[in-house]
Amino acid sequence: MAITRIDPGKRLSAAVVHADPATGGLVFLSGQVADNGKADVKGQTEEVLRKIDGLLAKAGTSKAKLLSAQIFLSDIRNFAAMNQVWDAWMDAHNPPARATVEARLANPELLVEIMAVAAK
Repeated sequence: MAITRIDPGKRLSAAVVHADPATGGLVFLSGQVADNGKADVKGQTEEVLRKIDGLLAKAGTSKAKLLSAQIFLSDIRNFAAMNQVWDAWMDAHNPPARATVEARLANPELLVEIMAVAAK
């Protein structure tokens, strides 16, 4: 069993890979947010999903192996707009378990934050 931290920082790692020879392991992604807080929810969601694609690639996996996702919206009225971007991005043959909730995010400019877990 091995643990690899991807893009570690002072407070958190962008992703943590738990490799297990028997199962391949799991990839845990931290909550991903947009760098461009000026974009609308669609633009922020697109940016977050690009970040998720990049982190999953660094970990040696992909969105086809997503197991679960937690989506936090600063305003639940953005649910439909966020889902338009999510639906276009997600692997339709391998949808993860998912929850979406309204929550106050750390920065008032942020409209969406997504955490995920994927199989390796």
